[in-house]
Amino acid sequence: MTAEIIEVGAGIVTVRISGTLSQSALTDLQKSSVDVIRAQGKVRILVLADQFAGWDSGGEWNDFSFQEEFDPCIEKMAIVGDKRWEDLALIFVAKGLRSFPIEYFASSERDSALAWLRTNP
Repeated sequence: MTAEIIEVGAGIVTVRISGTLSQSALTDLQKSSVDVIRAQGKVRILVLADQFAGWDSGGEWNDFSFQEEFDPCIEKMAIVGDKRWEDLALIFVAKGLRSFPIEYFASSERDSALAWLRTNP
């Protein structure tokens, strides 16, 4: 399982998540995002869910401190992955409950996701 920032540029932070996401891996990813967000000010996030296999059942998934502190710095989020994960992924990232738009794109629609991220919110 990996969860890592793979690119930062033009206000877009690209993250790759593969395998089964654990709470500790998400926490590590959030920690590595802090410096990037502080340096960029406002960011847009592209999540590439390559070979994603779901979420680990263990861990403390109810820690929302990252969202509370950094959601104001996030302008948009696009998730690119297998369509079978769309509903669960959008529930996991709390689409509709966060202060920025979040959209899900099929694995073949990475260019569309980037185009959407580049448009005004």
